[in-house]
Amino acid sequence: MGLLLLVSVVAVPACIVVIVLMLRNPPRSLPRVCAVLALLLGFSATAVYSYGWFSVTLGGPFPELCEDRSASGAPLASLEQDHWPLRNACLYSDGSTVEHVSTSINVFVYVPAGLAVVLTCAAVFLYRRARHLPEGTP
Repeated sequence: MGLLLLVSVVAVPACIVVIVLMLRNPPRSLPRVCAVLALLLGFSATAVYSYGWFSVTLGGPFPELCEDRSASGAPLASLEQDHWPLRNACLYSDGSTVEHVSTSINVFVYVPAGLAVVLTCAAVFLYRRARHLPEGTP
């Protein structure tokens, strides 16, 4: 997971540089721009998820969300953290459970990952369409 985080953190700025260079030097191929944007979003989502995975492994950002006592007055018995989808469960001595799923996971992981998939499909579609167009057709 550490290697994945390192590769993602290095790849994000590299993708940004490639996009800037592609946009400054025409002619630019729209399928290639879409593909590099997909890589950028995919690596961004991977970097954020890897960071969250490490924070959960090292104790997590979530323990402060758990109350010392449940609504019924039962004391906190234990914490249970999952790596996917990076969630935290507060387990109380009376058997009740309160789960916390960070909304930042939806914003910083799911949205870029979904956009990366959409851009990948768009890049493939545009590439195949451009291959089948006759020369000189815009």
